Amino acid sequence: MKKILSFDIDNTLNEPKMPIFPEMAELLAELSQKYIIAPISGQKYDQFLIQIINNLPEHAKLENFHLFVAQGTQYYAYKDGEWKQVFNYALTDEQANAIMGALEKAARELGYWDESVLAPGDEINENRESMIAYSAIGQKAGVEAKQAWDPDMTKRNAIAELASQYAPKFEFEVAGTTTINGFVPGQNKEFGMNHLMEELNVTKDEILYFGDMTQPGGNDYPVVQMGIETITVRDWKETAAILKAIIAMEKA
Repeated sequence: MKKILSFDIDNTLNEPKMPIFPEMAELLAELSQKYIIAPISGQKYDQFLIQIINNLPEHAKLENFHLFVAQGTQYYAYKDGEWKQVFNYALTDEQANAIMGALEKAARELGYWDESVLAPGDEINENRESMIAYSAIGQKAGVEAKQAWDPDMTKRNAIAELASQYAPKFEFEVAGTTTINGFVPGQNKEFGMNHLMEELNVTKDEILYFGDMTQPGGNDYPVVQMGIETITVRDWKETAAILKAIIAMEKA
């Protein structure tokens, strides 16, 4: 029996970097009455709030939402009426600089570093405390622009491969639509899922995971490799359709 519904965020619960739609918010709120809802994503903490939590209706059971930030290297739980950080495997300044330097060097060498396209206040390399996220055209770029930049992941795979040569002590993994995550080896979503199971006292068989990048090399693939039941989706609409079916079965 499943106790945990766990989700990637971008392209699984929403459109990239956008708040979840009201339909998804209502589905998550209804499911939170019975299940633990545990998003796990490379996003930073404030984006979990902006994209998911702040859009939930009042009847959502926040105590059943558990936020596994930056691929689960940070964990936040709702206790005593507020969100509290339980742990954070933060990078040292030296580690963060090494990862950012490798990503910038690789992207510049391949012609994929262009600060002129950034929105005001945006950046290509973002320090998310426990990981670094390279976003080729910035975090604030529009959905269509992001989806058009590297749909087959060719550009990002090339950058990640070169960056790994410049900083071999770290891992580089394709995520989202224009993103590459850089982190300490082993701190991918398998790391996050293992901590999720430990913190929430559940087994693999009690988790159902939804993600859009479950192919080898995608940031959801480590979850698949763990043997956790995984549903691959193309977009948030497909996720919503499956969640509706789960709710219908519960009511049957």
